[in-house]
Amino acid sequence: MRPAVLTPFIIATALFMENMDGTVLSTSLPAIALDLHQDPIVLKLALTAYMLTLAVFIPASGWVADRFGARTVFCSAIGVFTLGSILCGASNSLGTLIAARIFQGVGGAMMVPVGRLVLLRSVSKSDLVRALAYLTIPAMIGPVAGPPLGGFITTYFHWRWIFWINVPIGILGIALALTFIENLREKTVTRFDFTGFLLSGFGLATFIFGLTLIGRGFVSAPVNAAMIVLGLASLIAYVRHARREPNAILDLSLLSIPTFFSSAVGGFIFRVGIGAIPFLLPLLLQLGFGLTPFASGSLTFAAAAGAMMMKFSASAILRRFGFRRVLIITAVISAIFLASYGLFTQTTPGWLILTALLLGGFFRSLEFTALNAIGYADISLAKMSRATSFSSVSQQMSQTVGIAAGAAALESVQFFYGDGALVTRDFGPAFFVVALISVASVAIFARLTPDAGAEVSGRKAAVGETAPAAAE
Repeated sequence: MRPAVLTPFIIATALFMENMDGTVLSTSLPAIALDLHQDPIVLKLALTAYMLTLAVFIPASGWVADRFGARTVFCSAIGVFTLGSILCGASNSLGTLIAARIFQGVGGAMMVPVGRLVLLRSVSKSDLVRALAYLTIPAMIGPVAGPPLGGFITTYFHWRWIFWINVPIGILGIALALTFIENLREKTVTRFDFTGFLLSGFGLATFIFGLTLIGRGFVSAPVNAAMIVLGLASLIAYVRHARREPNAILDLSLLSIPTFFSSAVGGFIFRVGIGAIPFLLPLLLQLGFGLTPFASGSLTFAAAAGAMMMKFSASAILRRFGFRRVLIITAVISAIFLASYGLFTQTTPGWLILTALLLGGFFRSLEFTALNAIGYADISLAKMSRATSFSSVSQQMSQTVGIAAGAAALESVQFFYGDGALVTRDFGPAFFVVALISVASVAIFARLTPDAGAEVSGRKAAVGETAPAAAE
């Protein structure tokens, strides 16, 4: 197998583990909540704690890879993630599970973005879409296998085993990376922005976690409000700091590049709505419809199967229609399918649910591929690691906000109806709300020029126009 093809598949080991881990956990949330004697909605903290840890530590991933070597960091991160998985499986309370997920997140923060950085530095821009597709095809096996596998393990064995299946995968990933991946590093490494790291990390963690805790009674209202205010103040301070710091850990100047702005900001809005699906859908099927985790997982895997099907046609679709058109149309279609999940009832035929999830997954995956590719269309090699870190933070934060938004919508509907426990009618409005958030991303994508990212998509620029020049 050629190195250009082999490298994405090796890096996909990390994506496979992370995606498998997330999907099996989502499927098992109701069972974990029952075993730990917690409200199912409270288990959102097990998801958001991990994602917040990613958002805090991902900004340092590019600098760490440049300083110590991408392969060294990549393999070490897989090791930490694998150990974190063992600790998650050994957890016996919500607190220990959250702590283990935070530890696991430190590994995940370095694992996926550094792996993506290796790929971006190893292929030409003309091969970028194809390489990203190669990267995500094996990685999508995780979401396809995750829901039914996690449901099967939870139903017929115990939920703890869903974490321990990462151990052999992690060992394999380390062995392959040490054998086939070059230890890429920059010859000159800039000074690490400790001030920016502290401001951005504290700001993101306290602000988003504060939003997540609203209405659950974990902390008093004044403490909750203080977390949100302090987090927001820290983020504002970081923006001021980044304007003066040439080596800011999150390079806000990247947002001046139209293609990157659309990917980061438009992608954030789109992913907020989509990020609620792994939280809302298993709860609907298991608590609303009374399905077992295995039956639930056997339905929800269809979304990942649709996503995998799309990967084989992404390059051709982008080449034919261009980024702008694909991003706008696909965002609308994805939002429609997302809203349709709120129309599911206990009498909805299984084949119809499967079809809706399959097609929804297909279009969402096309949107994700387009967002990932256009984000790097006009980024110079010198800024590639910064762009990778920024994009990864944006993606993780959007998923965290998505879970929080989905939970907030669900709790609001419960409060309106006075429901003590989750019932089917609570989920429809929640899905409609997150669908509206996703479709709002169209306003950002519409600002792109028709030939935006033409070099990456392979689509010829319109007559009389030229593709954007690479940013320096």
